[in-house]
This record gives sequence, structure tokens and C-alpha cells, in this order.
Amino acid sequence: MTTPETNLFTPHTLQGIQLRNRFVRSATLEAMCDLDGHPTASLIDCYRQLAAGGCGLLVSGFTYVAQSGKLFPSGLGAASDEHLAGLEKLAAAVHQEGGAFCLQLAHAGGQGSKRVCGQQPLAPSAIKLEQYSREPQEMTPADIEGVVAAFAAAAGRAKQAGCDAIQLHAAHGYLINQFLSPLTNQRQDSYGGDLAGRSRFLLEIVSAIQQAAGNDFPLLVKLNGSDNLDGGLDIDESIEVAKLLDAVGIAGIEISSGTPASGARNPIRLAHESGDEMAYNVVLSRTIKQHVSCPVIVVGGIRSLHVATGLLRTSQADYISLSRPLIREPDLPNKLQSGDSEKSTCISCNGCLRAILKGELCCVVPYD
Repeated sequence: MTTPETNLFTPHTLQGIQLRNRFVRSATLEAMCDLDGHPTASLIDCYRQLAAGGCGLLVSGFTYVAQSGKLFPSGLGAASDEHLAGLEKLAAAVHQEGGAFCLQLAHAGGQGSKRVCGQQPLAPSAIKLEQYSREPQEMTPADIEGVVAAFAAAAGRAKQAGCDAIQLHAAHGYLINQFLSPLTNQRQDSYGGDLAGRSRFLLEIVSAIQQAAGNDFPLLVKLNGSDNLDGGLDIDESIEVAKLLDAVGIAGIEISSGTPASGARNPIRLAHESGDEMAYNVVLSRTIKQHVSCPVIVVGGIRSLHVATGLLRTSQADYISLSRPLIREPDLPNKLQSGDSEKSTCISCNGCLRAILKGELCCVVPYD
């Protein structure tokens, strides 16, 4: 039985943010900025369309907090005050259509490239791994201090720009995930070793952001429930990280999984040949939800109203996060609410990724 608490379309409050429903637009690669990280008119219009399409909370694509962490030449930036005007335009576009805007803050770490960030990529440890294009440079204590400060400064800019929340990208093999993972973090100092040491970088960032932006500014974290790699972060340690985050008062945790080195179990998996619902991170979200009091958001392969509603009704998640379906149908939440659709027509083929890398955010599968 569906109740107001388990109805996807009942307005809800997330740590002070008024949301019109339980749908979240998960951070999605866009590559629609100029080379200095300022959003183009096309990107601003993209967010306006997504907000008009009915999604409650829109999370931006990967937004770099420092030049050393820039991932794509045309990625969104929050690394300096020069980025404020563009961030203000994005937030305003979302607000004009009744949505809420969350800026995702990230650093590529060892998954960056010198061609884009202008230096040898930084990482917890200088080791060769499949997920890195080249061996990165091990971060010094001064490097760590500088990146923590960069996250805090970017969070302050997000608040100043009118964003409703921020999200730390601690998944998919990027820098924060690299510190959490015993595979990528082989440091012998206080930022490595056991989970307490490997979590220190993340917790210092959270603390610095809370000091810079205030404890009342909603802070979410995107966390891998598992890296899906031998020797990487697993569900047992992810539970402990989630509990640490919950204890310091974050607004919610979005559960994902995988890295570029995770093969078929990477963050953006292809559809099963059967075409059945994948919902491939639900076991992870359900497990972590049992151990935290903050809301849990789940992303990955959720394509139907039936499955999404079932996840709320059975307390496997509090919010439903979508990425590829909203590339194909920016108005999917409105269609689901009106009864015009029961399921996304996205087939999880990943053809959109090829289009994005060419500078166009679109689905490449023709409509009937």
C-alpha cells in the first residue's frame, strides 16, 4: 500500500530543502562549459528543461574545486570567484522552474590527466593502476591541506551562488574514493592504513565545508557501496564510512558503485540482454540504510515507476536517483506522475556517452 511517506510525488523536505517529489537527477557528465569552466547557454537551458520536467532535486555534473582536479576540458568549475556568475545562472534557471539545485563538488585525483589539469595528477599514492591513465603523484600533507581548503571554498561559493545544497563526489574512483579505497591508498601516514586513516581526508573535507558554509547548509555525499574491485572498498567498510558521515550530520548519502576499472560492474552498466529492470545498487542501498538515520538515495538502472515505488515502500531507499533516463526524457517525472508513462524508454545502451564526449548531451536512440 502506498502512503504519503512512500508516494514518489508527495512533496518532501530534505534538511530544509523543499522538494516537490522524491526524484533526484543524479550527477551526469555534460561537458557543456567553456574551457574556463563557465556554463554555456546550452547548459543553463538543459537545467531549465530538467527542472521543468518535474525532477525534485537536480545534482550538477562533476564540478571541479581546483585546477588540479579538473577532469574534462569543458567541465563545470567552482574553483574561483570567477565561477560565481555561472553558478548563479544555473541555480536561478532551476529555481525558475520550481526545482532545487545541488552542486556536486569533485576532484579527479589520479583519474585526471596532465593535458586537462596542467600537472601530473595527484592521488593518495603513486602507484600504477588500471583506473589511472598514468602513474599519479603522491600527495604531500600540503597538497592535502590545499585540496581540503579548495573543497571548503567551493562550498562557500555554491552557497553564495544560491545553490540549495552541495554533494561531495566520494565514488567512482575519484580522489575522495581513492583515499577511502585500500587498493588506491597505500599511504603509511595518518591518511592511510586502517579505515579510520583512509576516512580522514573525507571527514576533514566535511568539517571544513561545515565551517565555511555552516552546518545548516545541506551537504550530501555520493558514496560507493562497493568499488566492485578485488582489494577495493567493499560494503562492510562502506557501511562504516556511511555511519561516520551520518554521525557528523550530513543531509543524505547517494549510493552508487564501481570505478572505470570495474569491468561490467562499472558505474554506468549496460542493460541486461533480457531488458529486465537492473536496479543494480539496491542491495547496497538497502544494506547501508539499515545502519544510518540520514536519508539514502539510490542510483543505477531504475527505469520504472513500479520499481521506484517499491523501493520506497519497502524502505530500501528514501529517494530515487536517475541519470540516463533523464537524458532521453527530461520530463520523465512529469510523465510518470500524469500517468502518460509507466517506465522510461531508456535502454541503458550508453550511446549518450559517445554523444556527450562530442559535446552534445542527447540520446542517440531514435523514437518510434
